[in-house]
Amino acid sequence: MALFTDGPPSTIEQLTGLDSQLTSVASTEGIDVTRKLVLAHEEIGLDLEALLKRMSPADRPMWEVVKPSLENVVVTPALKLWFAYRTLELVYSDAYNSQLNDRYMGKRDQFQQMAVAHRERLMEAGAGMASIPVPRAMTPVLAAARGSLPDNIYYVTAAWVNRVNEEGASSIPAAITTASSSFSATLGPAPPNATGWNVYVGTDPDSMTLQNSSPLAAGAAWVQPVWISATGRKPGSGQAPSYVQSLARILQRG
Repeated sequence: MALFTDGPPSTIEQLTGLDSQLTSVASTEGIDVTRKLVLAHEEIGLDLEALLKRMSPADRPMWEVVKPSLENVVVTPALKLWFAYRTLELVYSDAYNSQLNDRYMGKRDQFQQMAVAHRERLMEAGAGMASIPVPRAMTPVLAAARGSLPDNIYYVTAAWVNRVNEEGASSIPAAITTASSSFSATLGPAPPNATGWNVYVGTDPDSMTLQNSSPLAAGAAWVQPVWISATGRKPGSGQAPSYVQSLARILQRG
């Protein structure tokens, strides 16, 4: 699972799975859905941050030394659905304000109710938290290198790992075409908590597999050997929660 701070948890394609009319409405009404994804991410981030800041010591695990922050939050199903429905609510709110169309109002109210319901589910279940959060890696930088890989287009993704070998979300893949050569891959500066990184390679974006037997040191370059290992695992989606942080206790009513 990705961290919430890795970026909007849903894509336009995933939102379309919840509302098949989304792209048509956005096109007709001139609504920038990408911008709505960003706005929903900012709004929910502020909400989560406020909830975490209002925690009392009794709400925190006894072994937690540092108070959890937004950077620790993992995108669980309830959080992802809250985000998705809040984004759809923003889209249809814009559409209704533009046309005052009752059909848009009905959709807006429906998605608002769904967003509130999934927020409540998150409050009841608690937020998934990563004790040693590792952010999504940036796209690796590829360059031609000495070697004799078969001439082809190769796709490469990477992910940071922390000191307990938990892997963050994989980067957007990069691609390189070889001609009587191999290639090297490097990542930028390591983020906090990252102690190394993994590299995944394939001749198709859907066939990338792990190439290194142990994490590469931060700052080290990977040079692809004369073969591609097809036995490694596929890229993961990020860290699983280390623990669940209760949120329901901090709701104030009345």
